[in-house]
Amino acid sequence: MTSPGALTGFPPSFLWGAATAAYQIEGAVDADGRGRSVWDTFSHQPGRIVDGSTGDVACDHYHRWPEDVRLMAELGLTGYRFSVAWPRIQPDGTGAANPAGIAFYDRLIDALLEHRISPMLTLFHWDLPQALQDVGGWLNRDTTARFAEYADILGRHFADRVDYWMPVNEPNVVTFFGHALGNHAPGSRLGLAALPVAHHLLLGHGLAVQALRTHGARRVGAANNHSPVWPASDRAVDVEAAAGYDDLWNRLFADSMLLGRYPQRYAERLGGRAEDLPTISQPLDFYGMNYYNPARTADVAPGQEQDSAGLGFRRLPIEGYPRTDFDWPVIPAGLTQMLGQLAERYPGRLPPVIITENGCSYADGPGPDGRVHDQRRIDYLDGHLRAVRQAIADGVEVAGYCCWSLLDNFEWAEGYRQRFGLVHVDYSSQRRTPKDSYAWYAAVIRQNRQNLQD
Repeated sequence: MTSPGALTGFPPSFLWGAATAAYQIEGAVDADGRGRSVWDTFSHQPGRIVDGSTGDVACDHYHRWPEDVRLMAELGLTGYRFSVAWPRIQPDGTGAANPAGIAFYDRLIDALLEHRISPMLTLFHWDLPQALQDVGGWLNRDTTARFAEYADILGRHFADRVDYWMPVNEPNVVTFFGHALGNHAPGSRLGLAALPVAHHLLLGHGLAVQALRTHGARRVGAANNHSPVWPASDRAVDVEAAAGYDDLWNRLFADSMLLGRYPQRYAERLGGRAEDLPTISQPLDFYGMNYYNPARTADVAPGQEQDSAGLGFRRLPIEGYPRTDFDWPVIPAGLTQMLGQLAERYPGRLPPVIITENGCSYADGPGPDGRVHDQRRIDYLDGHLRAVRQAIADGVEVAGYCCWSLLDNFEWAEGYRQRFGLVHVDYSSQRRTPKDSYAWYAAVIRQNRQNLQD
C-alpha cells in the first residue's frame, strides 16, 4: 500500500471530506411518508439501468446511518457532504414539511456534530419529486419557486447546524444527461432544446441562496462539474468545437454564477431571461468543483456519425492514460489545470474552492483475508490530492477535498456495477468493509491534522 507519508503540506484549515447522495445510498423509498422521485420512476422502467436495478434499498443508509457515521468518525473526516431527498421533505414537491423526513436529517446532522464532522448539505442531487415532473419539471419555470420554498424549509430547520450548503449538484449533468441525451432521469432527449432546464436550475440555485441566507445559513456555495476541454487536433474546426463544448459544459454554469452573464453563443437559446442573472449570481462563500477527467472533443463533419444530439461536437476517447473500471482516463494533471483555469477566468470573483467530488470506480471486493485491496484507488487519490496541492502552490485558494464516495452505492444508470466507495458494501447483507483506501485516506487526514497540532 502506498505510504501517505509525503502527502502533507495542506493549509491548516483544509477540510477533509467524503460525499454521498440521498438516492444513491438511503433506500427506504416507501418509508415514513417519502414521495416518489424521478429516479424512482426512471429506474423502474425496463432498459434504463444497465443491470436492471433500482435505488429502492441501495445501502439502506436510512436505517443504518449510525454505523455509517461511526465509519466517518473513524476515518477522521472533518466534513461530510450529503444530500437531502426532496421527496422525503415534501412528498409532492410542495406544501408543508414531512415531520418524519425532517426528523431523519435532524438525527443525522446532530450525530455528525457530536463527532465534530461539519455537515455539508446538498439540497438537490437529482431526485426531483415526481409530482413536479408531472407538471413539467425543470422545464417549468414554476419549479424554481417550488425549489425556493423547499430551501426555505431546510434553512428554517437546519441553518443553525449545517456548516456548508450547496443548492444544486451538477446542473450541467442534470441538463444534458437527463434532458438533452436521456441517459438519466427523467430520460428526455431534447438536444439543445434542453437549455431552459439549465436556466431554471441556475435560477433555482440563486433563489435557494437567497432563501438560505434569510435564515442565517453560513458558507453557501455551489457544486458544479468541471472538465478541462482538449481539442482533438489543432485544426480550426476542432478548436472551435472544443470552445463550444467548454462554453456549454463549463462556462454556461460558472459564468452565470460568478459573472452574472451567459456565454454569448448560448445566451439567446436560454430564453433571453437576462433579468434573472442578478439572482443567479448571488455572492457565494465557496465554489464547489466536481472533477473526474478532461474532455477531448472534435468537430462533427458532414457524414460523420454523431451522438451529441445536435450539440455541434463529438466526445472522443483520451488515450495513453490508465483507466478506471468506468473506462474513464485517470489524469490528475487535469484537476490542477481546471483549478488554474477557474482562477484565471474569474479573478476577484472566485471564492475559495472546495473539491466537492473526486473519485474513481474499481470493482475490488474482499479477498480471502477479508480485506479489500484497492491499490488502484489509493494511487488515484494520491495523484489527485497531489494535483490539489500543486494548484495551491500555484496560488489557487483550495479550501477542502471531498472524496467520492464514502460508500459503494447505486451509480445511477450503471446501477451497482460501478464501485466508487472507500467502504465496500455487500448489497445482499449490507455488510460494510472499509477498503485499504479507507485506511490510506485516514492516514493522510491524521498526518495532516497531526502536523497542524505539532
